Amino acid sequence: MQEYRRISKENQQSAYKIIEDLRIIPLWQEIGAEVNLVGSLRTGLLVKHRDIDFHVYTKEVSLAESFSVILKLSKMQGVRRFCFKNLLDTDEQCLEWHLTYTDADKKDWQIDIIHMSKGSKYDGYFEKFAERLLSVMTDEERETILRLKYETPDDDKIAGVEYYRAVIEGKVRTLEEFNRWRAENSLTGISEWMPN
Repeated sequence: MQEYRRISKENQQSAYKIIEDLRIIPLWQEIGAEVNLVGSLRTGLLVKHRDIDFHVYTKEVSLAESFSVILKLSKMQGVRRFCFKNLLDTDEQCLEWHLTYTDADKKDWQIDIIHMSKGSKYDGYFEKFAERLLSVMTDEERETILRLKYETPDDDKIAGVEYYRAVIEGKVRTLEEFNRWRAENSLTGISEWMPN
C-alpha cells in the first residue's frame, strides 16, 4: 500500500473514533441541532492535516446554547483549547468554533464546528459540495488528490477545495503543477466552486 493511502486510512479511522469519544454529534443534538460532517473526512480525502469539520444547524443560533455545548466539549479529556468567532452579522451568519484535541499518541487534531441557522446563506452548501465531489471524482483523481496532499509540506496551509478544483478542473497531476495552478488561481474568502 502507498504510504499516503496508509496514512489517510489510519487518520480517518482515528478521526471517527475521536468523534465518538468526544460525543460531538449527541452533544449538539441535545440542543436540537442537525449535525453534518463535511470537509475532507466526509469525502474520504483526509491525509496528513488532521482536521474534522462539522456544520451544525438550529432554527436560530443562540450564543448561550452554542457555548453550553462547547463547555461540555471543553471538559472532555484531550480537548486542549478552543477559539471562537461570532460571524452572525456577516454573510456567513454563523458562530465558528475551532477546538484543538490531542489524541493518545500526542497528535493534535483541529476540530472545526460551524454553527448556523437553518435557511442562512450557506445552509447545506458544503454538504451539497461533498455529495457532488463524490459523484464526479474519478478513482484516478482521488489518488492524485491524496498524493498531492501527502506531498505538500506540513507547514503549508492549503484549503482542500484548492486540491479538488486543481485536479478536477485544472487537470493538475504533480505538486509542481499544483503550485503553479495555485499562483494563478488564488483563493480569497469562501470558495463557491462546485464540481461539474
